Amino acid sequence: MSQTTYTAPYTIQQLNGMDAAQFVQVLGGIYEHSPWVAEQVATQRPFASADALTAAMRHAVDAAGVEPQLKLVRAHPELAGKAAVRGELTAESTREQSGAGLNQCTPEEFARLQELNARYNEKFGFPFILAVRGYDRHGIIDNFSKRVDNDRDTELRTSLEQIHRIAGFRLHDLISG
Repeated sequence: MSQTTYTAPYTIQQLNGMDAAQFVQVLGGIYEHSPWVAEQVATQRPFASADALTAAMRHAVDAAGVEPQLKLVRAHPELAGKAAVRGELTAESTREQSGAGLNQCTPEEFARLQELNARYNEKFGFPFILAVRGYDRHGIIDNFSKRVDNDRDTELRTSLEQIHRIAGFRLHDLISG
């Protein structure tokens, strides 16, 4: 029996019909470097819709507890950070950051982002997370400048909400129909 070859975007029916390993391979990057999210929802198939899949993945993260959530947040790269400079971002993160113009920062903007990254990471112990789709680099820097003054609990909740937005965008891009 030959193996079915899928090309993105996928239908929800194709995702439902995959074996667990294929499902995790395709959806493992929806939550940055966290295939455990896709692994947890694989057993809940079939999903009636992309929205149902999105909700299941969100629930898996929300129910995971603080330590796995912190690990998920820490799996994300800094915006215009060291990983971006070294070319070590995932394809998804590269597209997202480039789409927001972070690869076109002036030296002053880049220096400001580096300073904010350092302050934020020192204060909170995890990187600043923002679903950058719809933002330009000026809006990102403005948002970053405001959020660095928040308390840690607020920032962890905000970061998880932003991660869910990123995952939602990624799933929307991956699933047709």
